[in-house]
Amino acid sequence: MKRSFWNLFTPALAISGTAALAMSDADDACIDHLRQVGGPDGQSGTIESSQFSEAGTLVMLRDAGGTLWRCIAYKDGSIGEMSVVEPMDDGGGAMDGASGSTGSQRVTFDAGSTGAELVGQLAPGESQQYVLGAKNEQFLYVRVAPRNGSLDYVIRNPDGSELLGLMSADKEYRGQLWQSGDHVVEVINRGSSAVDYNVIFGIE
Repeated sequence: MKRSFWNLFTPALAISGTAALAMSDADDACIDHLRQVGGPDGQSGTIESSQFSEAGTLVMLRDAGGTLWRCIAYKDGSIGEMSVVEPMDDGGGAMDGASGSTGSQRVTFDAGSTGAELVGQLAPGESQQYVLGAKNEQFLYVRVAPRNGSLDYVIRNPDGSELLGLMSADKEYRGQLWQSGDHVVEVINRGSSAVDYNVIFGIE
């Protein structure tokens, strides 16, 4: 039934037996999640690939707008990760002029400081990852403040699991960490116009 919403999706890979069932469940879970977070373009598209393993299934989805998404689904139907891998580009320079291109940026704090504030701009469909080194039991604070338009963000643990699922920028985050290592905060523009923003980080 879930696929009735995704009639344009055509799996690029088919495997028989138990693995096929597991892959199908993972595909459905990823499709459902993208429908929730992908906006109008996320209502249809294609499954580019689906790679099953005991640990989880990696599903690559391309939505109707051309954005490529990376999804990791587990056997219980939960989603471990949903992120933009390749933003759409309308071919007319929609991404030109963005000060923060898709990629990662390590966040460093000034000596004696426990926080930092950065500025950026994201074109439609674009995302920016911020990498922060932190330790288990420290507290992380994140605030994304768009100056125009709206943004979303997600926080991932060092092992790639989600510390915080997709969250609107109008909600800030403060919580205790349970892993040591590089945590990733990904800011995502799912709108139709470029957005300028400030992002504030704190680790205590």
